[in-house]
Amino acid sequence: MTRKKDQIPESQKALIDQLIQESGGPQALFDKGGLLDQLKKRLIEEALEAEMDDHLGYQKHALIKPSTGNTRNGHGKKSIIVDNDPLEITPPRDRSSTFAPQLIPKRQKRFKGFDEKIIAMYARGMSVRDMQAMLLELYDVDVSEALISSVTDAVLDDVRAWQSRPLENVYPIVYFDCIVVKSREDGKVSNKAVYLALAITMEGQKELLGLWLSQNEGAKFWLGVMTELKNRGAQDIFIAAVDGLTGFPDAIEAVFPQTEVQLCIVHMVRNSTKYVPWKDRKELCADLKRIYGSDTLEGAELALQAFEEKWDDKYAMVGQLWRRHWDRITPFFEYPKDLRKVIYTTNAIESLNRSLRKVLKTKGAFPNDESIIKLMYLAMQNIAKKWTMPVRNWAAVINQLSIKFQGRVPL
Repeated sequence: MTRKKDQIPESQKALIDQLIQESGGPQALFDKGGLLDQLKKRLIEEALEAEMDDHLGYQKHALIKPSTGNTRNGHGKKSIIVDNDPLEITPPRDRSSTFAPQLIPKRQKRFKGFDEKIIAMYARGMSVRDMQAMLLELYDVDVSEALISSVTDAVLDDVRAWQSRPLENVYPIVYFDCIVVKSREDGKVSNKAVYLALAITMEGQKELLGLWLSQNEGAKFWLGVMTELKNRGAQDIFIAAVDGLTGFPDAIEAVFPQTEVQLCIVHMVRNSTKYVPWKDRKELCADLKRIYGSDTLEGAELALQAFEEKWDDKYAMVGQLWRRHWDRITPFFEYPKDLRKVIYTTNAIESLNRSLRKVLKTKGAFPNDESIIKLMYLAMQNIAKKWTMPVRNWAAVINQLSIKFQGRVPL
């Protein structure tokens, strides 16, 4: 009769029971210096001894030893981190000091899991000083700033691969925005703009297409971003939701001429109230809502006319602002109500920005551009794990878009 794959042999069960009993019970197994720690220590040291056997060409205590001129030379002492716990081991040494173990290389004191803890702390915006204090408290390990930098710098290769990865041919909706951070260059602190492009894929999922860094937000730089997206494989974008940056829609349409550009209504309202006193702001915003909350484009035009008649004497620049951008404000009226709010606000990317700012608030000024991208990338990876589909009933939405953009939806 054959034994089941996961069944433990009776001889091993008896040995396990004996070890538990002799260790003082199940709880004692997990105590510091308990049986599990002893087993880890023994396993690692035995593996290192096997590596030394292979290096020298003979086993320990062998009767016949090849005359290589190199022999064992006792043992050293080393403190390493295993499963988040410090462990003292005695690795073997050779007389010529040519032994280079693979399991735990020289000068390495950590297994991969420890590096992942450092990266996880960094991704949540913890300062280097706080990370050092926590690692010392939890694992009794004094970690240098250089080590933390070295561990997190390993992420840069992942960032480069991610930033240059091929994109899908078509994206139904892409939100474009930027977040400003502080950077220190030549002893001076200045603002840096991190550009973000957040897409809704054909499957209705969120996908951050990339991160780009510049001295400040500008239409010229966005033109370069559009060109890169196209070079990476994005051949069509149905709807681009953007803020009111001058020249931004032109930059998009220069590379994606068929794309419908929708100005963010939230940004329009913010810009409209910038110079409106607080006492009038609530009433003015309610009247603006009658414009973009209309059922039809014709109703919105009548609401804008009524708004101007009421407010032009006091705040003529508000009505002029909406008239000037009217063609970029109103495309969402061509869509059903359940899709309009997804299009006319950049809430999806604003939510991402808020999450990123929670991580960035612990940072004063970044020492260089790489440190900015590194933290933003790691933080974004954590944030993306909690993303949900931004649009309910996406199947119906993509069907509506396929009618609107006939011939452009991939089959």
